[in-house]
Amino acid sequence: KTIEFTGALHATIVKEVRLKNPSIKTLVYNATLVGRDAHDFSLPKGSTVTIAPKRQTSVSVEFTSRFLRPAEAVLLLSSKNVGGIGGATLTFSLKSEVKHIEPAVSLCVRL
Repeated sequence: KTIEFTGALHATIVKEVRLKNPSIKTLVYNATLVGRDAHDFSLPKGSTVTIAPKRQTSVSVEFTSRFLRPAEAVLLLSSKNVGGIGGATLTFSLKSEVKHIEPAVSLCVRL
């Protein structure tokens, strides 16, 4: 699955990744950002994700564009073994696209 972050240059965009736990045991994941531009993405709620049995939760992923070129990274969710139960490793491709540039300052020049 690919998660796309589209917005203005220097804008911060937040996306939510919804995770479901269909089992009767609690699942715990360690979230990691890897790849060429991983430092432009962050996990504002932390890197540990706990999903109660038969419940769902969301992982927030934040991106701040610094360049016009597209940024790419991978969100890797690896399961921690809790009570002998572990979930599948999950991966999400993160991609950005700068759609427009908003001026930081407007100047009036008189000639």
